Amino acid sequence: MARPQRIDIMQKISRKRGSVVLSYITGDRENVSTRIAPDVIRVIYRHLEMIGHRSAIDLFLYTRGGDVLTPWRLVNLIREYTGHFSVLIPFRAYSAGTLLCLGADEIVMGKMGELGPIDPSVVNAFNPQDPSNPSVRLPVNIEDVYSYMALIAQNNDICHDDTESRAFLMLVEKIHPLALGNVHRNWMLIRSLAKKMLGLRQKTLGEEKKQNIVDHLTEKLYAHNHMIARREAVEEIGLPVVYADDELNGLMWALYEDIEAELKLSEPFNPSDILHGNRTDFKVASGLVESERSTDYFVFSGTVERKDYPDPGQINVNINKQGWCSSN
Repeated sequence: MARPQRIDIMQKISRKRGSVVLSYITGDRENVSTRIAPDVIRVIYRHLEMIGHRSAIDLFLYTRGGDVLTPWRLVNLIREYTGHFSVLIPFRAYSAGTLLCLGADEIVMGKMGELGPIDPSVVNAFNPQDPSNPSVRLPVNIEDVYSYMALIAQNNDICHDDTESRAFLMLVEKIHPLALGNVHRNWMLIRSLAKKMLGLRQKTLGEEKKQNIVDHLTEKLYAHNHMIARREAVEEIGLPVVYADDELNGLMWALYEDIEAELKLSEPFNPSDILHGNRTDFKVASGLVESERSTDYFVFSGTVERKDYPDPGQINVNINKQGWCSSN
């Protein structure tokens, strides 16, 4: 389908829900993936200005995650234009995407909808080096650090009294103290952000319920790639999830599949496939913000070159530019 057909689906969703639909997709195509990042705030602002103030706005979202501070700014921005904000989840909305959902009045999940934990991995200059590539710093997962110390504490009754101290010293030998400090700061940040996001909802949740949601999403799921289906989201975590009925589920899935096909999310980006001769320029879209008024793509631009030195048949890829581009 082309944009006119997508707009038709968005309008059908809008009529069914009494809302206006705004799509935000961060592509997870192999080799050209995108993530939630601050640069999208201005793009979404442009769309919201064209849409104007509406009684209800639905954000159609697909993402593997990204910057954890961006959702806070995005939700506050969208709420400048509506009194009722909902997120539509046809498929994946992980990590920072789940955090964004916490600020919505409704989280509308289709049958394939998935949320995820919000315990980010932290990377900074003090993180351990990758043994196979010393120029790369290994991410440190927040919950891995706390789980390690919890393991020591739980088994302290069969160990010496100074076990926890020695375990912490061993950890510091492997991970720089400032990297560990950064882990703790981000742990506090993500919990604080989650509570603040839940506080943006029109219908307030009780403190105990909010605490249960935050604890589940930051501590109790044990695996960062745990996929939370809508039944678990409602019955175990207590999230304000609404089940999309069959008609809405079909519309949401059709819209997602069209965007998936256009951005080729299920196909790895293979530079050798687009090479013609010794050098080929390329542009590839890997993210989308779309409303009835306009479409913006996140585009990678660059060149693919064949090099026969030092090894014959070598393919070099150079990304010259990347960023959001309006198509109309």
